[in-house]
Amino acid sequence: MYKNCFKRMIDCCLAMVAIVVLSPVMAAVAVLLAVANKGAGVVFTQTRPGKNGRLFKVMKFKTMTDERDENGNLLPDAQRLTKTGKFIRSTSLDELPQLFNVLKGDMALIGPRPLLPQYLPLYSKEQARRHDVRPGITGWAQVHGRNAISWKKKFELDVWYVDHCSFWLDLKIILLTVKKVVVREGITKEGQATTEFFNGNN
Repeated sequence: MYKNCFKRMIDCCLAMVAIVVLSPVMAAVAVLLAVANKGAGVVFTQTRPGKNGRLFKVMKFKTMTDERDENGNLLPDAQRLTKTGKFIRSTSLDELPQLFNVLKGDMALIGPRPLLPQYLPLYSKEQARRHDVRPGITGWAQVHGRNAISWKKKFELDVWYVDHCSFWLDLKIILLTVKKVVVREGITKEGQATTEFFNGNN
């Protein structure tokens, strides 16, 4: 009952309250990024698969510039990630625009993170079950290592959440997320500016 009905109602109420309360923070972040990103904009959207693999546009604060090399190709992520962007990402403030995705119904507050659409054909049948629920701003995998754990482990945690979703589990994840943000754990994969690409299970 919670997963199929009350979870969505609670998400909408909490997202609306969060947008109102955090609007000054979002405005301040937008101003900082407008300067740091050198005219590259402050919000960007990416196509991501949601519940049942349906594609939608996820919103995030933009933490990188659009700087390019002499051939017009974007520089590596590590070179485009500004100091301001690194701070905003480490505090998870870049995820705040996804509150609007929650209101639209594309996302939930808690659930498996929405990943790249090119990963869809690479999942095993079991891993693909992560799309049985709406993707979340934070989730069970995020509070157990986020980008610092392996893809295999991340997908195991996502599917575990799908099978055990409850109000009390979501509440626990919210509390653990606050702790993770404060101590800034698991932001990046070792040796990567963010995390490595998923190349399948072989």
